[in-house]
Amino acid sequence: MPQTALRDQVEIDLGDRSYPILIAADLLGELDAFDAAPSASTALIVTNTTVAPLYATALKATLAKRYHRVETLVLPDGEVHKDWPTLNLIFDALLGHGADRKTVLFALGGGVVGDMTGFAAASYMRGVPFVQVPTTLLAQVDSSVGGKTAINHPLGKNMIGAFYQPHLVLCDLATLQTLPPRELSAGLAEVIKYGPIYDMAFFDWIEANVDALVALEPSALAHAVKRSCEIKAEVVAQDERETGLRAILNFGHTFGHAIESGLGYGEWLHGEAVGCGMVMAAHLSQKLGGVDAAFVTRLTRLIQRAGLPIVGPALGAERYLELMRIDKKSEAGEIRFVVIDQPGSAKVAAAPEAMVREVLAQCCEA
Repeated sequence: MPQTALRDQVEIDLGDRSYPILIAADLLGELDAFDAAPSASTALIVTNTTVAPLYATALKATLAKRYHRVETLVLPDGEVHKDWPTLNLIFDALLGHGADRKTVLFALGGGVVGDMTGFAAASYMRGVPFVQVPTTLLAQVDSSVGGKTAINHPLGKNMIGAFYQPHLVLCDLATLQTLPPRELSAGLAEVIKYGPIYDMAFFDWIEANVDALVALEPSALAHAVKRSCEIKAEVVAQDERETGLRAILNFGHTFGHAIESGLGYGEWLHGEAVGCGMVMAAHLSQKLGGVDAAFVTRLTRLIQRAGLPIVGPALGAERYLELMRIDKKSEAGEIRFVVIDQPGSAKVAAAPEAMVREVLAQCCEA
């Protein structure tokens, strides 16, 4: 198994907005790990009811050595709260504490906390600095990296947001040891996706080590987080605002977002919907000639081994199509999907509606 250094670092290369991703265990207590965080008199930790009892005290103690005043805001947990009322709680806290344009926000939690804190940072006083401190595997390998921030709308996931880069991403691998199995599996979906779209050697490694990942084996997790961040960093550096290449990171997401919206946010975790969505996208890729049936089977088995669903819910083809037309990749009402054009390479392409209906019939409950 690949060995990682005591503290790994991956750089997001965006010119004067570049920033590091630090990856190691027990970073929350290491003051020097926050050297790249901006200086200010005030910091606000944004977290949720699940994460706060576990890690907020440790982070606050470390930040108190760097900032004169450190406040903590605890939000309700869950995708269902990724909305305007919860976002407003962050603005209420900032205004209530007299936060200025130098106040630094620290997003301590998973993807929901990170996305909302980043969006609040992008919006408050037209932009204040923030730091990502992701505590879930999904957030460490995907949502905390690259500057996508958003909240959900009842008609579509992540439809209201902004591209806004953090100053630092700090991945404390020790926080993964408290992840419930379902949350871990959800994160593995975002790890798995990097293989078929970008790096088949990494895909081979995941296949060989998925049991170690499910068992929370530290060195396996360290390598998975590092390689995932390296791939995302390479893609984001080439296409920060998703006008081309970056869209491939949404493999499985067009189907997955439809599942999330159709069932109601929070019924399935984001990673569960993406895992199932990758199965659907693989079948679509096969129909378009990009992969063969053996590869579809191989990917499906890996997704299942990771503890993820491989059969979509029975929303009905019309509802799936309606929801997918709202997807951000759609153009002039035409649904566009990330498909594999050969193992390790992906593209965005339209598909005939009849073909999409065939995939839904194959991959969803009747």
